[in-house]
Amino acid sequence: MAAISREEVAHLARLSRLAVTEEELDRFAGQLDVILQSVARIGEVAADDVPPTSHSVPLTNVYRDDVPQPSLTHEEALSGAPDAYEGRFRVPRILDEED
Repeated sequence: MAAISREEVAHLARLSRLAVTEEELDRFAGQLDVILQSVARIGEVAADDVPPTSHSVPLTNVYRDDVPQPSLTHEEALSGAPDAYEGRFRVPRILDEED
C-alpha cells in the first residue's frame, strides 16, 4: 500500500474543516499511514472459516424488568431546583423562538 501523501492529508483536513499547520500535515501523514497499514494487515487475515461476529464473547440481555419503585414526589424533585414554573424545572432560554 502506498503511503498517504501530504496533499491527501490536506484534502482530508479541508473536507473535515480542520485547520492544520505544515508540521501537522507531515505528522498526520505518518500517523494515517500507520493506521492504513494496520487496517490492510487485518484484511489479509485468512478468516474464511470464522463467522462474522459483533462481539468476541456471547452477550445476554442485561436489562432488568421495568418495575415501578418508590421515588421522589413531584414536590421533592422540584425542591432543589433554582427556579420552577408551573410544576416544571425552569431553565434559561438558549435558542430564539420564531413566532
